[in-house]
Amino acid sequence: MSILRPAATVVVGFTFLLGLAAPAVMTTVAGAVMPRQAGGSLIERDGHVIGSALIGQNFTAERYFHPRPSATSAADPQDSSKTADAPYNAAASAASQRGPASQVLLDAVKERMAEAGPAPVPADAVTASGSGLDPDISPENAARQVARVAQARGIPEERVRAMVEAATSGPSLGILGVSRVDVLRLNLALDEAR
Repeated sequence: MSILRPAATVVVGFTFLLGLAAPAVMTTVAGAVMPRQAGGSLIERDGHVIGSALIGQNFTAERYFHPRPSATSAADPQDSSKTADAPYNAAASAASQRGPASQVLLDAVKERMAEAGPAPVPADAVTASGSGLDPDISPENAARQVARVAQARGIPEERVRAMVEAATSGPSLGILGVSRVDVLRLNLALDEAR
């Protein structure tokens, strides 16, 4: 019994310290130092939140650049014991858990490759990211979509290519990661250009 009181005190103390105090301090500091990022990096248009810079959107219309495929799912409305595809469902961030031997994955990649056009096809055009929510695509993936978007919008391809270039970021700190195109930023710029 003599050991229970100190053990309970330590559990309660650390629960308060690490479960309440530390997160409260971090939230306060983050809100003061980086308010946009602490608030979810939200993007607004006409006073309405339309997305986050950190989460991809499911653009499917021909006039928009399409993101990489998403592997997120949600409960099937017809049968709650099953799941159904729910692209870019931020509440269900996860990979598909399908490995290279999965026939379902192989069929999905083959179908996407057929839609993507002639080889070589960039990997991010036919495979989902680990989170299923990646907001960026490769410059190669974007370049393959320029003609379709330009034709659908009735604007010159050179203008669309320039907009892709403006939405392209290099590796972080010049060495971390790869060049990437922010799909939401690019599609918003296209809408504003009209």
